[in-house]
Amino acid sequence: MGARTRYRKRALDILFESEARGGDLSATLADRMAINDPPINAYTVQLVEGVVAHQQRIDELLSEHSRGWTLDRMPAVDRNLLRIGAYEILYCEDVPDPVAVSEAVDLATDLSTDESPRFVNGLLSRLIDLKPTLSL
Repeated sequence: MGARTRYRKRALDILFESEARGGDLSATLADRMAINDPPINAYTVQLVEGVVAHQQRIDELLSEHSRGWTLDRMPAVDRNLLRIGAYEILYCEDVPDPVAVSEAVDLATDLSTDESPRFVNGLLSRLIDLKPTLSL
């Protein structure tokens, strides 16, 4: 597993934990950074803080362009992977869009349902197609 893949996985862990506990995402990140075991990399922090900063718009886009699934019905792993992937696609110019999709699909393959990789790929690919027309 590459370094950035590990950082994405760690960001997913933090997002998932925060959601499962019903807590504040920024507080969960601060708690994990205080414990720092395993260590929190700067890219993990960027991903989590980016999702926090843009979550409302990211969730709107995911809800609007998901076919047959509301955000609440999606498995929590998928929902949070999609948030990370959407953040990278829409707000991280240093991450090529295909890399963001591939990383999210790979993590979905390892961590979620059999249908998840195809779903994650389809929805993130749709965001890439729409990216030039989206207002962020």
